[in-house]
Amino acid sequence: MKISDLFEVKYGVNLELASCEQTDLKDRSGVNFVARTSINNGIVAKVAKIEGIEPQAAGTLSCAAGGSVLSTFLQTQPYYSGRDLYVLTPKRKMSINEKLYWCMMIRANAYRFNYGRQANKTLKDIMLPDTVPAWVTSTKIVPFTTKITHFDITDTSEWKDYTMDSLFRFVKGRRLIKEDMIPGDINFLGAVSDNNGVREKIETSYCWEPNCITVNYNGSVGEAFYQSKPFWASDDVNVLYAKDFWEMNKYIAMFLITVIKANKYRFGYGRKWTIEKMKATVIKLPSQADKTPDFMYMEKYIKSLPYSDRI
Repeated sequence: MKISDLFEVKYGVNLELASCEQTDLKDRSGVNFVARTSINNGIVAKVAKIEGIEPQAAGTLSCAAGGSVLSTFLQTQPYYSGRDLYVLTPKRKMSINEKLYWCMMIRANAYRFNYGRQANKTLKDIMLPDTVPAWVTSTKIVPFTTKITHFDITDTSEWKDYTMDSLFRFVKGRRLIKEDMIPGDINFLGAVSDNNGVREKIETSYCWEPNCITVNYNGSVGEAFYQSKPFWASDDVNVLYAKDFWEMNKYIAMFLITVIKANKYRFGYGRKWTIEKMKATVIKLPSQADKTPDFMYMEKYIKSLPYSDRI
């Protein structure tokens, strides 16, 4: 059946974020602003309520017809929508589980579209499964909770420059072709942007040691992940271990990953982030009086963030 058989498909209010008054993310009177992004449930900001313009209703699906085409999310709070965003209102009563299932099914069609082929005219005619699998209704959804509140980061103007080579011991990934892979339980890391870099599971007697950061130099260049389990890194991946003067843990790694990923705009498919370039890359970090990186601060900061207790 078509999307239009299940949902009333209407264009959103088509607001420009630049024309809205942004509020603090903690402001309960603010309204979520949903745009054509594929992350953070589509939410890019909170804005003040606009007189005369009612937000879209909670419980509807937001679907991007342009940008990150077919990025579809269940919105649990009222929201304003940006450009090329459609609002899908169920034509019958649906559980949260079922709505999330339809989000997945709609997103599964994203490969049909791109920047030059958007879904404005064809969205309502996209085909979906005729029935909902039994596991959808039987799956229990447990919301994430946290007891931690955020504290504001200090002025980054005092942070110091460090080459990545001064912080990390670099190890190159190793090529493994598909024909030589045997299904197993060890994570195989490829140059992908999701799933913590894990492309598939293989059987192997050789593994890289965990407690490190992996960074793609090819493919999804600059994507970085913390590895807590033994793994095989493909030759598209550089493996970064802490040098002897400091000790990595998952909290410090999460801080460093954010800083490392901030550099990925410098590279791409045509300009690989090779191991030589990565070693020479300069990143800014909080520092101590002796000019060494303040790893204790990094750990403390990450532990202070909401949901860090779920890491």
